[in-house]
Amino acid sequence: MFSRQALLRSARTAAPQRAILGQTRAFAAPASTDRVKPPVALFGLDGTYATALYTAAVKNASLEPTANGVAALGALIQKDPKLVSILTAPTLTVADKSAIVSELAKASGATGETVKNFLSTLAGNNRLGLLPGVCSKFSELMAAARGEVEMIVTSAQALDNKTLSRLEAAVSKSAYVGAGKKLKVKNTVNPDIVGGLVVEVGDRTVDLSVASKLHKMNKLLSDAL
Repeated sequence: MFSRQALLRSARTAAPQRAILGQTRAFAAPASTDRVKPPVALFGLDGTYATALYTAAVKNASLEPTANGVAALGALIQKDPKLVSILTAPTLTVADKSAIVSELAKASGATGETVKNFLSTLAGNNRLGLLPGVCSKFSELMAAARGEVEMIVTSAQALDNKTLSRLEAAVSKSAYVGAGKKLKVKNTVNPDIVGGLVVEVGDRTVDLSVASKLHKMNKLLSDAL
C-alpha cells in the first residue's frame, strides 16, 4: 500500500520528469468536449476533469481500459486513507509528483497512455487532490454510458444473493427503471435502521425501515399530546 516514505524513496531514485508534468492542460479544457458529447453533464472542477478524461478515452478508443484503470484507482483510494493526504501535500516536489504518477499508473494497471497522461496532467496542474472526486464522477459517466441505474439497498444486516435477486427482478420491472436500462444493485449495511429496508434507485428513495416507521409513530404520538 502507499506510504509517504515509499513514494519519496521512489522519487529520489527517479529523474524528475518535468516534460511530462509540464504537459498541456487539455484534460481540463472545455474545448475538448466539442466533438464527443458526454452522456451526462457534470459540475465542479472534478467533474470537468472527469468529463475531459472521458472525452480523451473515447477519442483514443480506450474507454473500457480507462474505466477499469479509474475504478482501480478509486478502490485504492478507498482502501488507503493515507493516500489522500499524500496527494494533497503542499510540499510535493516535481520529483515527488513524478514518483506518485508512476506508482498510481502502476497500481491502476493502466497499459495505455490515456490514464498515465491524465495523472501527469493532474500532477502538473497541482490537482492530484482532485483524484478521489474525479474517480467518483467518472464512474457516473460510465454508468450513464452503459445505461446503468444504481439501486442501493440498505439493510440492518447483509442480504443474501437470493433476496437481492428478487429485489432486482421486482424493481427492474417498475417505473423506477427506464426502458433499456440496466439495474446495478449494491447492498449496504446500517444497523441503525433496526430492520426492514431503505431502497434508493437513482434520485428516488423508498424507506421501508423499522426506524422510519418508529419515527412516524413517535411523531403521531407527539402531535396528539
